[in-house]
Amino acid sequence: QVRLVESGGGLVPAGGSLRLSCVASGSTFSLDKMGWYRQAQGKQRELVADINSGGTINYADSVKGRFTISRDNAKNTVYLQMNSLKPEDTAVYYCNGKYRTSSVTWYNYWGQGTQVTVSS
Repeated sequence: QVRLVESGGGLVPAGGSLRLSCVASGSTFSLDKMGWYRQAQGKQRELVADINSGGTINYADSVKGRFTISRDNAKNTVYLQMNSLKPEDTAVYYCNGKYRTSSVTWYNYWGQGTQVTVSS
């Protein structure tokens, strides 16, 4: 089992910055990837960024150049630095950890979510 706890959300004006943190505990050695997803009201949950155990990073096109994902293995923590925030970045942000169960399937762990609101 893996537990994920997010922090760092809040209200920020457009153009501002926030840093989200996600601390993982439990069987973290089992995770192949960690990352961040977000879900805006009335929309589906979408990938924001993730990083695999080899350090390969993937970003959604909408956040490239503005958001940076990083991790501190010693602290079992993943960060999401969000700069140049836009109102359309408003969403609940979820930390995700996953491990591969087959060539095409994953098992996912989720944090409780943290609200990010960007005012115009």
